[in-house]
Amino acid sequence: MSIIQPTPQPDLFGPMLRAWRRRRGASQLALALQSGVSQRHVSFLESGRARPSREMVVQLTSALDVPLRQRNSMLLAAGFAPVYRESNLAAPELAPVRQAIERMLKQQEPYPAIVVDRLWNLQQANDAANAFTLFLFEGPPPAPPPGKGPNILRWLLDPKALRPKIANWEEVARNLVSTTYAEILADGGEPKALAFIEEVMAYPDVPASFRKLRFEDRPQPVLTLDYIVSGRSLSVFTTIATLGTPQDVTLQEVRVECFFPADDRSDALFRSLAAKR
Repeated sequence: MSIIQPTPQPDLFGPMLRAWRRRRGASQLALALQSGVSQRHVSFLESGRARPSREMVVQLTSALDVPLRQRNSMLLAAGFAPVYRESNLAAPELAPVRQAIERMLKQQEPYPAIVVDRLWNLQQANDAANAFTLFLFEGPPPAPPPGKGPNILRWLLDPKALRPKIANWEEVARNLVSTTYAEILADGGEPKALAFIEEVMAYPDVPASFRKLRFEDRPQPVLTLDYIVSGRSLSVFTTIATLGTPQDVTLQEVRVECFFPADDRSDALFRSLAAKR
């Protein structure tokens, strides 16, 4: 059986390199100094007058801190096979990472902790998060759209999900949409990710202005999510942890989000939920 080799496409690699250099605010000279490549060669690569080697693509994209997913795209554009794997989180070779994540989830009890990907798709949750979800929805959450799994951003924006229960919904929604959109653009504006933003922006009363963060004169130290569920109020804030030095696309994009009570009343609620389990 023959193996199809990637077709060199230097006319695509050059513009992609230029776009990432400009996105990082770097001049050709700055990129040359950072990567150890001559400025003349950087110029030739961007114009298509020179073709990069596989090692050169990795060297330049590493210097520009290009996300692994986009590094693979640039390797393909230059005519090379992708270097970085995109594994399933359940893959045997990721067992040590899964164990580390499970320890993080367990240590977060009695407070919720979840694992999400770059587009807020729910991958995993601890017992406290499952109990918190049932509490917020006052039962099982609604079924996701066909062919899709649970998604935190959809839950928060959907008027048939959690949106009516968030007292400061506009502030929370604007912040999450704008930061997610900014991250997608910073990562190269992948079509799948942009399509996700368009999908969630299509919910009722989600204005296009949510793509841009509105700066307050005196912002609060941390943005809280303030819920009102069956007359009970609670307030939480979150922290997000990522894995250091990932060499796998999936691992670079996985996030562990931990929820913490913002006041004593919310703390008591989480502890009461834990006591019922």
